Amino acid sequence: MSVAFNSWQAFFAMGGYAFYVWLAVAATLLPLLALLFHTLWQRKQLLAEVSRQESRERRIRQSQKSKQQAATPQSVNPREKSL
Repeated sequence: MSVAFNSWQAFFAMGGYAFYVWLAVAATLLPLLALLFHTLWQRKQLLAEVSRQESRERRIRQSQKSKQQAATPQSVNPREKSL
């Protein structure tokens, strides 16, 4: 099996077609990298939104629970009833 290029310079020159080859490589890799970073950014945003929503729901439940406790009369000590 023989190597396709004799040197690194020949590899980067791509037999005279370097501009087109490396442009195609860049045109492929740049959108893929952009998609990767966008996906990671969206995931971070989504997890933050879920966390905010869960904490909001927790605060609502705590508020409803404290309202229910405030609405129910406190049990009075039987000794205090006779006074």
